[in-house]
Amino acid sequence: MGGWANERPVSLTSGAGVADALESKGHRVTRIDMGRDVALRLHEAKPDVVFNALHGVPGEDGTVQGMLDLMGLAYTHSGLATSVIAIDKQLTKQALVPHGIPMPGGRIVTREELYERDPLPRPYVLKPVNEGSSVGVAIVTEDSNVGNPISADARGPWQEFTELLAEPFIKGRELTAAVLDGPEGPRALGVTELVVASGFYDFENKYTAGRTEHIFPAKLPPEITALCEAYAVKAHQVLGCHGTSRTDFRWDDEAGEEGLFVLETNTQPGMTPLSLVPEQAAGCGIAYADLVEMLCAEALRVHGAKHGGAHGAADPA
Repeated sequence: MGGWANERPVSLTSGAGVADALESKGHRVTRIDMGRDVALRLHEAKPDVVFNALHGVPGEDGTVQGMLDLMGLAYTHSGLATSVIAIDKQLTKQALVPHGIPMPGGRIVTREELYERDPLPRPYVLKPVNEGSSVGVAIVTEDSNVGNPISADARGPWQEFTELLAEPFIKGRELTAAVLDGPEGPRALGVTELVVASGFYDFENKYTAGRTEHIFPAKLPPEITALCEAYAVKAHQVLGCHGTSRTDFRWDDEAGEEGLFVLETNTQPGMTPLSLVPEQAAGCGIAYADLVEMLCAEALRVHGAKHGGAHGAADPA
């Protein structure tokens, strides 16, 4: 947990919750706030399974997954190839759209291009290509106080990132669906609608209590619920996710099924008190501690299949 990404505080909260849950189940837990000595710390701990509670780079982009693969350690959530693709929003589109999963159009733009002209007609969305938790997302509208074109001294994510993804803004409702692996394969846990008090579902609204209302199950037409769940499971399978994932949507309710678009699939969703996967699991009768234990069991199953047998001792750490 922890690390040095923008999402470090969220990761520390997720990791603490996971560790407490596993200890409540009688497991021995080693808490590692990741530093550059993480491989040595893991070697000393000799875990049967690593719960990867990191968010963002390098814990969610394949870097840590590759290290754990080299060390022969079982770990939760998705593997190297899936992580590389899913954290990159453009690569995710290239993987999912050919399989019939609708995603917004758009293109990659450099910071310098934004200072010359708008990449798309306003309103449009600018987001970093490989950040999670809506870090650095901005909606550029006709009345945005950023200039037209965007001024070099205007405040926004374009100051921090050299490349951004520009997408057309999709009006409507914010939805999300979690997927959980099990003995019979992946299943959707349901659909949550996210209603923010002001602005949009950005980092601050996600992780500040009282800023966003979570409506679960979402009050949607049955066909939209079914479509969200089907797209979430398909994205999970196409990308090769393991353990759990969460797929986010925008739905223009005036356009019916044609107005539903996948925004991204998160391979390592948060496990904080405000996180959506534990909330949906609880709505399906799965307690937080049981969910954490299920993810560890799935990690051991996947790792055992990958290496031809179970790894480690019988007493999980």
